[in-house]
Amino acid sequence: MSLNSTPSSERTHIGFFGRRNAGKSSLVNAVTGQELAVVSDTPGTTTDPVTKAMELLPLGPVVIIDTPGFDDEGELGELRVRKTRQVLNRVDCAVLVTDMTKPLGGCEKQLIELFETKKVPYIIVGNKCDLSDKAPDGQRFPVSAKDKTNVYELKEKIARLVESRDQTLRIVGDVIKPGELALLVVPIDKAAPKGRLILPQQMVIRDILEAGACAAVVRETELKAALEGLVSRPSVVITDSQVFGFVSKTVPEDIRLTSFSILMARYKGFLETSVKGAAAIASLRDGDTVLISEGCTHHRQCGDIGSVKLPALLKKTTGKNISIELSSGSDFPEELERYALVIHCGGCMLTEREMIRRMRTAGDCGVPFTNYGVALAYMNGILKRSLEIFPDISGLLEG
Repeated sequence: MSLNSTPSSERTHIGFFGRRNAGKSSLVNAVTGQELAVVSDTPGTTTDPVTKAMELLPLGPVVIIDTPGFDDEGELGELRVRKTRQVLNRVDCAVLVTDMTKPLGGCEKQLIELFETKKVPYIIVGNKCDLSDKAPDGQRFPVSAKDKTNVYELKEKIARLVESRDQTLRIVGDVIKPGELALLVVPIDKAAPKGRLILPQQMVIRDILEAGACAAVVRETELKAALEGLVSRPSVVITDSQVFGFVSKTVPEDIRLTSFSILMARYKGFLETSVKGAAAIASLRDGDTVLISEGCTHHRQCGDIGSVKLPALLKKTTGKNISIELSSGSDFPEELERYALVIHCGGCMLTEREMIRRMRTAGDCGVPFTNYGVALAYMNGILKRSLEIFPDISGLLEG
């Protein structure tokens, strides 16, 4: 996969934090070698997080995020600080930019506390070292965005901070052998841009090819004909969750069946939690509120899986008067106690850190957490079958 085509969720996310006018944006520009952020002597120039996907040696594909000043004031300032906190939930490491000519203050100490609470690796940088006559204090790494002092060394330090993702993790390549066939059932999704497959489908196809296996793609309307026309039987059928019920009735029982959403939940590290959380569907009562959350933002259309199909199936399955609330993108509630269940998408557009954080936020509030594919398989009565491809997970359903 080329560096330019690497999905944002698979890139290392690096956030630059600090008070206003500490030189965050100038340092971002110096580190990236680009005029990524607007620079001004006026405090508060950066009003919203600025994000840029790029290649940064020696790290490779990264997402650089320049955040508003954490000491911003007023009503708008509070909103900017809130956005800065949200950025912390998805970064792999943090760069705390301070003014070397000034001592560390309460703002910096508050950020350090947040980094440590959220277990985000961080480095404290003393910018404007060219203006300071003070010797390095041992706590801050001295740099100058203006004359590029220690900028290269800073990039090396950032690279050492980042916890490398386990490169052995596979989406499906570890359960399909070289030469075997995977049949992918892909409805034409109206929410996806014309001429493109959605990201989970692209990622699964790539993983199958890297495993030396074969991938065949059909719509659900051609599935029966494809199964009858194939010379060899597929090792596994992988379907879009929204046609799970239809596909399960079409694919013979002796062929393994799962969904893109289930594969993504496993890849992101929350499949086991999702399987346990799905059982809460049977316990929903009149008046309960369910949060249905998506990691991406798109224009919801007629027949949308999150806002239409899932709520309808939930109410049909439970027979209860359930309230549904929706969230998308970075807008994920911190307070979840009032929800009886959270149903999340596969998280293809979110980093692993962000998905795990959302799962743990629900767990800390005592709220069951599941995902689209698992919930749909559960309500269609095919969850056990859809997990047989993963014996260690399917064993959770025994008894």
